[in-house]
Amino acid sequence: MPGTVPQIQPTPTEVTPELATEMIQAGVVIGHKKSKTHPKMKPYIGGNRNEIELLAPEAVADSLDQAVGFLTGVVSKGGLVLLVGSGLPAKQAIMDFSEEFNYPFVTVRWLGGTLTNFKMIAARLKYFEDLKVKRERGELLKYTKREQLEFDKEIGRMTKIFSGLHALTRLPDALIIVDAEVHATAVREAKRMGIPVVALMDTDDNPQTVEYPVMASDHTKGSIEWIMNWLRNAMRKAPKPVAVQTAPAPAVKPVSATVSTGPKPHTGKNAG
Repeated sequence: MPGTVPQIQPTPTEVTPELATEMIQAGVVIGHKKSKTHPKMKPYIGGNRNEIELLAPEAVADSLDQAVGFLTGVVSKGGLVLLVGSGLPAKQAIMDFSEEFNYPFVTVRWLGGTLTNFKMIAARLKYFEDLKVKRERGELLKYTKREQLEFDKEIGRMTKIFSGLHALTRLPDALIIVDAEVHATAVREAKRMGIPVVALMDTDDNPQTVEYPVMASDHTKGSIEWIMNWLRNAMRKAPKPVAVQTAPAPAVKPVSATVSTGPKPHTGKNAG
């Protein structure tokens, strides 16, 4: 089970006219039709235009501050974050985030049991990595062509599923999810394992399903990239974990010992 993550209180973000305009231009505040608005999202709605609900920029900023406080705490303790987003608008932002911090990611589909049955997933990951290494070393050439073809197909299938999970060496300390409704299984597994979730929440979502909802459009590329860049910038500035310094062991002074070899044999003429 992941350990407790310290909550770092960031400086509250001031929503200036420039920042509000930036959010609007990126599509961050643009939600869905009013008829699709989830009742729990009503406190975060700031307006309506042509029947399209608009999130309040202040609500976006406040939710980002909460998420940043949590995620910078994860970074400060050297924690691991799993990024999840299979929608086309989210994939590149997820992979860029992962590359910078060397975090595992899921951009295809959530594999059931990734968290709740991690032991099995870890075993399959090891098998996948070992199989790739054997192919690179030519160790699969001893098999028949038909068997080699089956190995290639298996590696291809497993690449689609596990390609982003090579850095998932243990259960993560947090999840960042784009579109929590699509990835409801991931949210449920995280909740069951006690792993906090940061997720983009659109006007048609229930923000109470995750610990750190970020109020923003989760279906447009501009909004997703804007939010993910905001989180990346904050995490980049987070205090890094301090390595524990251990005192060197005291030098041990060698102890000289006199080894007795017994009495010398008598070598005189009268010996014997």
